[in-house]
Amino acid sequence: MGTVTNWAEKTFGDAARQLTDLIPAGLVRAHERARSGHEGVQTQTLEAYGHGLYAAQYEELEVGLASLPAAAPMRLQGRTLVVLGDYVIYPLRYAKKDVPVTAARLRRATGFRADLIRRHGPEPMQQAFDLGLDELNEQEPHPDLALLSANVKLVLVAYACSMAQGVMRIEWGSAELRQEDRYLIWHHHEQLHPPPRQEAPRLA
Repeated sequence: MGTVTNWAEKTFGDAARQLTDLIPAGLVRAHERARSGHEGVQTQTLEAYGHGLYAAQYEELEVGLASLPAAAPMRLQGRTLVVLGDYVIYPLRYAKKDVPVTAARLRRATGFRADLIRRHGPEPMQQAFDLGLDELNEQEPHPDLALLSANVKLVLVAYACSMAQGVMRIEWGSAELRQEDRYLIWHHHEQLHPPPRQEAPRLA
């Protein structure tokens, strides 16, 4: 079983210990499915892997967390996210190599993912630079976010993963989105540990 920290226990209560195992296991299964898909289509690019991992991460977390009594699946932007009590869990592959989670950066400052972080992430720790972003702030958020209660808070599950190396690093916590450069500013993050890799049996 994974190590349960004070933050995890305060956030998820009795479910925290199970989550420290279920979330990493789900992401590893998502990687394995995506790798199998790439091998199946035999393309020279990694499109099949990337698209497959994006879809599978949501599906595997939904299935893996379904056994938790408080788990409530919610369909948002065509994907199913799991809400546990007052928290919604959102997976984010932030890198294709093993770099710190503090390097996490969104591709876009608009859209569902960015709106989710702005509306349900923590309050910004500092005022944003005035870079002419008032127009962005005034835009209507993604309509699917109206399905989430305003009291629901976001827990990001950020992970580094590649087809060759698999899941290398997983961290979860809360972060704000810095609009001027799209970096995530973490208020709290801590590591989750992927399950040990199974070695292929040696032939006699």
